[in-house]
Amino acid sequence: MPPTQVAVCGPRDCTDADAANARNIGRLLAEAGATVLCGGGHGVMAAVAEGASAAGGLVIGVRPDTDPDGICDGLSAVLYTNMGEARNAILVWSADAVIIVGGSWGTLSELALANRRGGVPVITLGGWQIRDAEDNPVEAAIVASSPEAAVRIALAEA
Repeated sequence: MPPTQVAVCGPRDCTDADAANARNIGRLLAEAGATVLCGGGHGVMAAVAEGASAAGGLVIGVRPDTDPDGICDGLSAVLYTNMGEARNAILVWSADAVIIVGGSWGTLSELALANRRGGVPVITLGGWQIRDAEDNPVEAAIVASSPEAAVRIALAEA
């Protein structure tokens, strides 16, 4: 069986707390032997790559462009898609589980694409909470209380 691939998605402009959570998630995934997939840029993407690579993990960056100057440190390999935000679909469809850290419009699209895809666990840590037209919560992801919980759920459900 191939190693588990976990996409970690989050904003380019993230909070310090989101970066710390992403760094811990990356480390925990690497320690568990999972391959980390991310956008390969700044913010949450850089933090998860930093955490995973520091722990000796394999980190694949799926970039929206072809600019090698835009990538973050810690990537083992880079896929330059030149597809803009359409790369979000590639990222989500390549994963056995998706962890969302924090929230931005791009991150919301990854959450939506992961749910639209179906068949993979979607976990959120400090991310989007979706409500329907009657203001009822929509279960778009499993809510994790910590990086450890997010990784535990992702690996157990993948």
